[in-house]
Amino acid sequence: MKQWFAFIFTSFFLMGIASGVNAYPGMQAAAEQTTDSTLERINILPQPFPVALVDFSDIVGEPVNFDQYKGKVVVINLWATWCPPCVRELPALNRLDQTLDAAHFALLPISIDAEAVAIVQPFLESLGLPTFNSYFDPQQRLRDVFPLDTIPATFILNEQGELVAYVRSYVDWDDKNVISFLEQFRKGTK
Repeated sequence: MKQWFAFIFTSFFLMGIASGVNAYPGMQAAAEQTTDSTLERINILPQPFPVALVDFSDIVGEPVNFDQYKGKVVVINLWATWCPPCVRELPALNRLDQTLDAAHFALLPISIDAEAVAIVQPFLESLGLPTFNSYFDPQQRLRDVFPLDTIPATFILNEQGELVAYVRSYVDWDDKNVISFLEQFRKGTK
C-alpha cells in the first residue's frame, strides 16, 4: 500500500514539474477553447519579451537565427512529422507563406524531428508540398528559447525580434483574418 501511495505521489509531483516548465509568463499549455476562429487561441503578451538567439538550420545545414529577420514580423511554427495536428497545419502554412508580403513578414516553419532533413523533405513531398521551405532543429536547441512540450506551437516576433504572441495549439492559418491579425505587430500599424 505504501508503494502505491509513493507511486501516485511521485507521478503527480513529476506531472506538476513538467507542466510548470514555461519560458515566458503565461506560457501554460492552452486549454481547448470553442470559438469561431482559431486565431482567438493566440495569446498576445502584454509587452514584448526579448528572445535569445539560438541557431537552427536550413535544408543544406547552414545555421540560421532570428536576428537575420529583424525588420520583419516573424511567424515561427514548431512542428514534427509524427504530430498529426502539426501535419494538419502544413498546407495552410504553405498557403499563408505564399500570401505574406516578404518585405514585412517571414514564416519560419521549424521541424524538431530528430532525423531532420533525411525524413522531412520526403515527407513534405508525400503531402504534395515539395516546395514548402522548412527549417530544422533536430537537437531541439530552441528548447532554450521556447517550450517544446506542446506542438504545434507558433511564436510571433515583432520587427525588433521580440516575442509578442504565441499559441501552443493548432491554428487554421487559412482564416480570412490572419493577415490583419499579423499586421498588428508591424511598427506604425497600431
